[in-house]
Amino acid sequence: MSAASGALADSLAFWLRRNQSHRQSPQEAITQLACWQASPRFFLPQHIPQISYASTAPELSDNTRYDFFSRVVPPDSYQAQAMLDIVTAMGWNYVSTLASEGNYGESGVEAFVQISRESGGVCIAQSLKIPREPRPGEFDKIILRLLETPNARAIVMFANEDDIRRVLDAAMRNNQTGHFLWVGSDSWGSKISPVVQQESVAEGAITILPKRASIEAFDRYFKSRSLSNNRRNVWFAEFWEENFGCKLGMHGKRPGSPKKCTGLEKVGRDSTYEQEGKVQFVMDAVYAMAHALHRMHRDLCLGYPGLCPRMSSIDGKELLGYIRNVSFNGSAKTLVVFNENGDAPGRYDIYQYQITNKSAEYRIIGHWTDQLHLNMNAMQWASGDAAVPVSVCSLPCQTGERKKVVKGVPCCWHCERCEGYHFQASEFTCQLCPYEQRPDQNRTGCQPIPIIKLEWHSPWAVVPVFIAILGILATTFVVVTFVRYNDTPIVRASGREMSYVLLTGIFLCYVITFPMIAAPGVAVCSFRRIFLGLGMCFSYAALLTKTNRIHRIFEQGKCSVAAPRFISPASQLVITFSLISVQLMGVFVWFVADPPHTVVDYGEQRTQNPENSRGVLKCDISDLSLICSLGYSILLMVTCTVYAIKTRGVPETFNEAKPIGFTMYTTCIIWLAFIPIFFGTAQSAERMYIQTATLTVSLSLSASVSLGMLYMPKVYIIILHPEQNVPKRKRSFKAIVTAATMTNKLSQLASERPNGEVKTELCESGDNSTPSTKTTYVSYTNHAI
Repeated sequence: MSAASGALADSLAFWLRRNQSHRQSPQEAITQLACWQASPRFFLPQHIPQISYASTAPELSDNTRYDFFSRVVPPDSYQAQAMLDIVTAMGWNYVSTLASEGNYGESGVEAFVQISRESGGVCIAQSLKIPREPRPGEFDKIILRLLETPNARAIVMFANEDDIRRVLDAAMRNNQTGHFLWVGSDSWGSKISPVVQQESVAEGAITILPKRASIEAFDRYFKSRSLSNNRRNVWFAEFWEENFGCKLGMHGKRPGSPKKCTGLEKVGRDSTYEQEGKVQFVMDAVYAMAHALHRMHRDLCLGYPGLCPRMSSIDGKELLGYIRNVSFNGSAKTLVVFNENGDAPGRYDIYQYQITNKSAEYRIIGHWTDQLHLNMNAMQWASGDAAVPVSVCSLPCQTGERKKVVKGVPCCWHCERCEGYHFQASEFTCQLCPYEQRPDQNRTGCQPIPIIKLEWHSPWAVVPVFIAILGILATTFVVVTFVRYNDTPIVRASGREMSYVLLTGIFLCYVITFPMIAAPGVAVCSFRRIFLGLGMCFSYAALLTKTNRIHRIFEQGKCSVAAPRFISPASQLVITFSLISVQLMGVFVWFVADPPHTVVDYGEQRTQNPENSRGVLKCDISDLSLICSLGYSILLMVTCTVYAIKTRGVPETFNEAKPIGFTMYTTCIIWLAFIPIFFGTAQSAERMYIQTATLTVSLSLSASVSLGMLYMPKVYIIILHPEQNVPKRKRSFKAIVTAATMTNKLSQLASERPNGEVKTELCESGDNSTPSTKTTYVSYTNHAI
C-alpha cells in the first residue's frame, strides 16, 4: 500500500471512528473532514483526488495533466462562453479584450478569443494586456490604444479587482464616460470596490458571477462563534481583532490599537457582516467528498461498521471514480455533478451596474445555464436611451445592398447596392433577375416586368387612326362616286376595272392601321401578315399594269399601226391579279413556315433603370419578315416608277402617265423617308410606338397620294363640273401614235435648233404623215389611255 493510500486510509478511518463513537451530526463530521482535507498531511503529491471550491482556470479541465482534479465551480471556458453569448445578444460583433497578466486573465481572454473564432460571429479588434507591475501612465496608454478602434466600444475584461478600478479611473480621466461598454468576468462580479467614486464611467457595465446563494445555516453557525467556543481555529483570534478593531491582551496581533477586546463582542451585532461568496462552494466540495466516501463505504464495506479491510487498500483512482459519479442537491438546492473532466455545470448570474435616482447598484438582468436567458427590458444604459448601444465594425447594410467583406476581418465590410437588374440574393451576393423579371422596390427579390401594348388613346395611335379614318371616308366617297357615275365618259376613260382594283388597294392601305394598333392576338397577327403588304401590292400592281400598257402601246406604235397584245380590260385584270397572287403565295408560305403568334419582347424597352422597364406584347414579326412582306410591294413600286419615267413624254391629253408619274415620285420620297426613321429607331425605348406610327402613316400617305393625284381631279369634275364630263373627239389609234411621235421629236429638236426650224420640220412631218382617205375611228376609252 502506497504512502498516499495509507494517508488517505488513516484519515478516512479516523473520520469513520470519530463519527461512530461520538455520533457527530453530518454537518459537524463534514466540517471536520474539510479541516483534515485542508491539512498538509492529507494532500500528498500523487494520485490524491482533489475537489476545488474556487479554481476556475480552463487548463485544469485537461484530464491528461490534471486527471485527479475536480471542482464544484464552473471553469472560465464556460464563463467565456457566457460572455460571448452576452456580446452576441447585444448585437456587438466588434470588441476588444483586456486581461491582467497572469493565468486567470490570459487564460480567460484566450478562451474567449478561441470560442469567438470558432463561432465566427464576433471579431476581436484589439487584445491588450495589463502588466503585473504597470508603470505610471500605463492605464492612460491602454485607454488611448482602445480608442484607436472607436467602433469597438465593447471591452471584455478578465482582470483583477485592482486593475479594473484603475482602468475605469483612466477612462474617466480621458473623458470617455459613456463611450466604453464594459463586460466584466467574475473577478468584477457584483463587487463595490472597483466602482467606488467612478460610478458614472462604470454605468451600464455587464458582469457575471457564478450562481450562488446565501446559506442561512452558516450565518447562524458563524454568528454564534466566539473566542470561547471556537478555539480550534488558530486564525480566529486574528480575525476577531480585525473584525472588531480591538486588541487581545499583550499577545494580540494588532499593535497600537487603543481598544481592548472583551471577548463578549458578537459577529453581526458589533461589526458589519456579509457572508463570503464562496461559502456555498466550500460546503458543496465537502459534501461531494462525503457522498463519494459514503457510497464507497456502502459498496465495499456492506454491513461492516467503520473502516473495513477492503477500504483500507483503495487508491486515489478508485476514489476518483466515486467522486465523479456523485449527484445530489447542494447547499443552495442546486444539483452538484461532475462531467468527464471533473468540471461542474456552468451556472452564472448576469448583473448590470445601474444608476437610478442617483443611487448605484448591481441588478440581476438574467442568467446563463448552458444557454443565455437575458431580460433586455431590465437593462439600462448611460445615455438614457432604451436602445442597446452599438459596438460593430460596420453598420448593417440597407435592404438591397450586399456586404463586401474586408479581407481578414469578417466583421468589417463595405455596403454595395445591387445595381441594374440584380437583386440581393443573400447577405453577400447579388444575382441577376430572370430575363422577364426585374428587382422589386426593396431589391430583395424579383417581380414580373409589366407588359404593355400600343393603346388606342396613345398619341402614337391617335394620329395614324385619324389619318386612316379620313382616308377611308375619302376612298369610300370616291368609290361611291365612281359607282354612281359608272357609265360617264371620265369613269370609263379611267379604266373602270383597274380603277376599282386600285381603289381597293388604297382602301386596304388605310385599313391596315387598325390591326397594327389593335391588341396583338392570333387573329390580329394573322390580319397583319395578310394585309400589311397586300394594300400596296393591289395599288402598285394596278399602276404597274397601267404604265406598262401605256409603254407597250406607244412603243408598238413606233413600229406598226397594229395594237399590242393584252391591252384589253380583261387582260389587264389577269396581269394585275397575277402580280397580286405572288404576294398572297408568299404570305401563305409564311403562314405554313411560321404560324402567327404573339410574343412579349422584354429587350425592346429594357431600360437602364429597371423601374422603367416594360415588356412589349407584339406579334412575332421580325424586321426581316417585315422587309420581305413589304419588299415585293416596294419592288412593284420601283418598277412602276421606271415605267412612269419611260412614258413621261406621252401627251397628257391622251393618257394618265403624268399623274401616275407624279404619284410614284412622291410615293418613292415617302418610303425613302420611312426607311431611316423605321430602322434608325430600332434601339429607341419608344421603338414600338415610333415604328408602328411611322409604318401606318407611311402607308396612309402613299395611299393618299394615289387617291389625291389620280382620282380627286376626276371626282372634282364629276361633282362640280359635270359639263366637262362629255365624250371627246374620237381619233384613230394611228393618229394617237403619230401625235405622240411628233411630240417626242419636238422635244428633241427644241434643244438642238432654233424655234422656226423646229416648227417647219414639225409641219413637214405632219404633211408627210397625212392619213389616207379612209379613216378608222376608235372609241374614247380606247385612245384615252
